[in-house]
Amino acid sequence: MLEVYNPAMRIGIAQINSRVGAVEQNVEEILSRISEAKQAACNLVIFPELALCGYPPFDLLWGSGFVEKVAGALQEIARASQGIGVVVGGLSSQPAREGENLTDPSSIIDGAGCKLFNTAFLIADGRLMGAEEKLHLPPFDVYDEKRYFTAGAGAKVFDLSGMPLGINICEDLWVEDGPVDVQTSLGAELLINISASPFFVGKAAIRRRICSQRASASGVTIVYVNRVGGQDELVFDGGSFIVGPNGDLLCQAPYFEEGVFVADLGCVAPISPPHESPIQLIRQAIVLGIRDYVRKNGFSRVIVGLSGGIDSAIVAVLASEALGPEAVTGVFLPSEITSEVSRQDAVEVASRLSIELLEIPLAEALSSAQCTLPEAATGLAAENLQARLRGCILMTLANQSNALVFATGNKSEISMGYNTLYGDTVGALAPIADLFKTDVYCLAEELGDRIPQRVREKAPTAELRPGQRDEDDLPPYAVLDPILRKLIEQNSSREQLIAQGFPEAVVDDVLTRYYRSEYKRRQLPPGIKVSPKAFGIGRRIPITHGYRG
Repeated sequence: MLEVYNPAMRIGIAQINSRVGAVEQNVEEILSRISEAKQAACNLVIFPELALCGYPPFDLLWGSGFVEKVAGALQEIARASQGIGVVVGGLSSQPAREGENLTDPSSIIDGAGCKLFNTAFLIADGRLMGAEEKLHLPPFDVYDEKRYFTAGAGAKVFDLSGMPLGINICEDLWVEDGPVDVQTSLGAELLINISASPFFVGKAAIRRRICSQRASASGVTIVYVNRVGGQDELVFDGGSFIVGPNGDLLCQAPYFEEGVFVADLGCVAPISPPHESPIQLIRQAIVLGIRDYVRKNGFSRVIVGLSGGIDSAIVAVLASEALGPEAVTGVFLPSEITSEVSRQDAVEVASRLSIELLEIPLAEALSSAQCTLPEAATGLAAENLQARLRGCILMTLANQSNALVFATGNKSEISMGYNTLYGDTVGALAPIADLFKTDVYCLAEELGDRIPQRVREKAPTAELRPGQRDEDDLPPYAVLDPILRKLIEQNSSREQLIAQGFPEAVVDDVLTRYYRSEYKRRQLPPGIKVSPKAFGIGRRIPITHGYRG
């Protein structure tokens, strides 16, 4: 039997890397972690939000049998809960209320007829003790929970062997006068929040601040449990923690690391928050995002077009860290315009990383392509032809070796449309698509001597025409990136940007090119999100519109 609760109870925080839709695999992981928690003499082990099915499942929720499969998995977990309490995130459902639109065929496809709940289950000694549905369903940024879930009826408190326990789910913690206050008023002495909170720079400190405020206001201990792992563009950083009734940090689990992390409530002294270097966290996030994207999708090898520039060098370094150098192939594709310095730098990067490097000259293919056209391409069309031939070759190499191509563009280029559709934009994943060029240089310093000094210092260039430099075509990155950061992450208007001291002509040029290139962004591979607002999953801008800020 589960021991009667006492203030020094032992908690196991289970940071796991659930795979979306892989219910059987997730259950195996959960059962393994329950066993590990038992061996550590834990009274209670806590798993993240939607741990049974992975987060975010999106429209898989409406797949035939999906909800039933998740519900059936609870029985296996209940059987494993003898002698221990378990909190785990999953799904529950009810028939839809009368009045739902059951006429439009698309409504049926999109789940009409059934109400779904994002649910936390409390299990102990072989039986289900209770369930708490998520009350606040976020509709912003990467979340779209109101599309799928119905809000629960209200916050509750459970009795776990004499312990008044409140459980809430992710967004419920962030709401003023929300479930935390209700559960405290109902007598909860311990609050648990299970989350699937994606990473961006600064997010961890925000979570701790919110929890500290809630704990000190309510006078109870809060255990915050977050998932870990990569899911398409998103990376979940873990970083679970416990705060005491005075708001002090009592326990901090690692970032980007799976495991069961044990704490004895009532027996731990306050600790200082961990030192968090933004660029180190970005590096860890991208490495984990690469690893999970490649492996969870059944691949083992990647191809990176190495140009001799800093962007492709960084992508190659991060891919090598994530997958091992033996899994990465660099491809250097010189044209008649390509400098010898670029070739030397590509060779040096590959050598320092111990990755395979293929050199495939482009001149003959480019000449043949020009000959097939009714009229030889000139100017920008000729430049883009080079880039598109490179993309074609990279994709063909990937097809031959069952590998994935990584696009190497950064957020500054993507914002301005300074990329070639079906050229340097091809690929399955864009690892640094959420890094402005100035962030890229910071990351290069963090990566140290794996990025040659000359690569870090030379002027960036697409090298599609003789003597080309990025700053011939774009404002200097030191000027451009602050404008883009305010435009994308703060929704600054033209007037606000000019009022903040940015040159009017530069602002107008940036806005024109930013809005004009939306169609390109819609066709890019997913990019790993590390900022509060990334291109992709959390951003919805129409391609066709007349707004110009």
